Amino acid sequence: MAASPGAITDVVPGAGAGEEEGRHVKPFTPEKAKEIIMSLQQPAVFRNMVFDWPAQRWTARHLSEVLHGKQIRFRMGMKSTDTVPQFETRCSYIEATLEEFLTWNCDQSSVSEPFKDYDHSKFWAYADYKYFVSLFEDKTDIFQDVKWSDFGFPGRNGQESTLWIGSMGAHTPCHLDTYGCNLVFQVQGRKRWHLFPPEDTPFLYPTRIPYEESSVFSKINVVNPDLKRFPQFRKARRHVITLSPGQVLFVPRHWWHYVESIDPVTVSINSWVELEEDHQARVEEAITRVLVCALKTAENPHNPRAWLNPTEVEETSHEVNCRYLNGAVSAFLAHYRTSKVEGTQALRTNGENMIKEGSNVHSHLGAQQTGSHNLTLGIVKRETASPFGPDLVPVTPSSQEPASESGGIFESDGEDSAGKNEKHFGKLHYAKRQRMMSEHEDAAVEQITADCNLAPSQTLISTDDLLDCLVNPQVTRIVAQLLIQGRSW
Repeated sequence: MAASPGAITDVVPGAGAGEEEGRHVKPFTPEKAKEIIMSLQQPAVFRNMVFDWPAQRWTARHLSEVLHGKQIRFRMGMKSTDTVPQFETRCSYIEATLEEFLTWNCDQSSVSEPFKDYDHSKFWAYADYKYFVSLFEDKTDIFQDVKWSDFGFPGRNGQESTLWIGSMGAHTPCHLDTYGCNLVFQVQGRKRWHLFPPEDTPFLYPTRIPYEESSVFSKINVVNPDLKRFPQFRKARRHVITLSPGQVLFVPRHWWHYVESIDPVTVSINSWVELEEDHQARVEEAITRVLVCALKTAENPHNPRAWLNPTEVEETSHEVNCRYLNGAVSAFLAHYRTSKVEGTQALRTNGENMIKEGSNVHSHLGAQQTGSHNLTLGIVKRETASPFGPDLVPVTPSSQEPASESGGIFESDGEDSAGKNEKHFGKLHYAKRQRMMSEHEDAAVEQITADCNLAPSQTLISTDDLLDCLVNPQVTRIVAQLLIQGRSW
C-alpha cells in the first residue's frame, strides 16, 4: 500500500547525512518536551529530536547481525480484507531468526524451514512486543542507543523499550492501552497509524476478548468496517498519520490505534510512559482479569487459549487473580498515603463526593468517559500557547466518513497542519487533562446500551455478551472506585 501524498516525511537513516551532521540544537529541551507530553491531549509527531540517536542505524539487517542466530517468535497473519479483526488469537506463530525473516521477506530465493508453509504473497510476519531486556539480555550496552531522556525522562533508555519488526501488511488490531501514554520512534520503513480519541470509545465497540491485561480491543476492523453490524462507528473521528523514519509519534493516554506496516520492512521502538492515573487503572485491570478469567474458564475450562491473548503467559487461576487484585488495591492506597498530594485526604473527599452522587449513574458514566478519575484528581492546567510548529506536527482528524463509504482514508498533511490547525487544536487539546463531564455523558451511557443490546435475531445471551457489559471500561472504573473507598476509610 502506497503512502498518501499528504503523509509527513522526514530524514531516512543514511539519507541527508550532511544536513543532519550540521544540526546541533534540538527543537525542544527535555523539559519542554516532557511538558508537551504530559499536557497534550491529541497525537503529535516530534521531528528532528532523534538525529543523534545510535538507534537510527537499527535496520532489520543491522539487528540480524547483532542478534545473529537468535530465535525470535514471529506472528504470522493473512493478507486479507476480512471485516473481522485479525486478533492475535487468530494468527499462527513460528520461531525464526531475523536472517531467515529477511530471506523470506526480501530475497525469497531459498525460504528456510520456519517460513516454508507461508506464501509471502498471502502472509505477513511480525516480531512484536519484543522487550529489550529479554531480546538483548547479554548485550545490555545496546540499551544506551535509545535516549528517551531527550524527551524529559532521565535514565529512560532501551531497558524500558520494546522492539517491533514487521513485513508489509503486518498490523496490530485496533485497541487502546490502559496504562500510560506512548512514544514511538520509527527507525526503518513507514507505518500508518489510525487513531481515535478516548471520547469515541462508544463508537469503537470495546471488548476484552481476547483478554490481555493492558489492552481494550475494538470489535471493528477499522480499515474495513462492517457498518451494518457496527453502525455507531460512523460517528468515530479517525486521525491518520504515516510515520516515517526519524520521527517520534506521541500517543496520549487511552487513544485508540490501529497500526499497519506499509513498506517491505519496518522497524519501530516504543516506550510506554507511566502516568499518575495508572495506579487506579491497575485496580480496574485486576477486576477485569478476575471476571474474564472466571467466566471464560467456567465456560471452557480446557481451552483458555481460545480467549486468552498469546501475550498473556501468567497463571490465570482465580486464587492468583484475587491476589493480584488485592495487591493492586493495596499498592494504590500505599501510593496515595505516601504521596505529596496528601492522598488519604483526597480519597476521603472524593469518596464522600461519590457517595453523594451515588444515585446518579449517568453522572458516573459521563465522568469516566472523559478519562477523569474521582480518586486521582489532578490540577487542571491553564490554557497556554500552542506548542505546534515545524518540529511538532499535530495529527488532525482525517475524514468524518468511514473508509468503506468515503472511498478512501485521508491523512493529515503534516506540513500544512502545523500552521493551519495550530490555533484550533492548541485551544482544543493543549493543557487540558480533564474535560467537562456533561460533554460526553450521553455518549458514555450510549456505549453501555450499545454493548449490552443484542441483535433482534439473537435469542441467547452469551458469556461474551455478559462480559461486554461487566467489564466495560466505564463499569470497571466505578467498581474500582467502590473497592478503593471501602479500604480507604
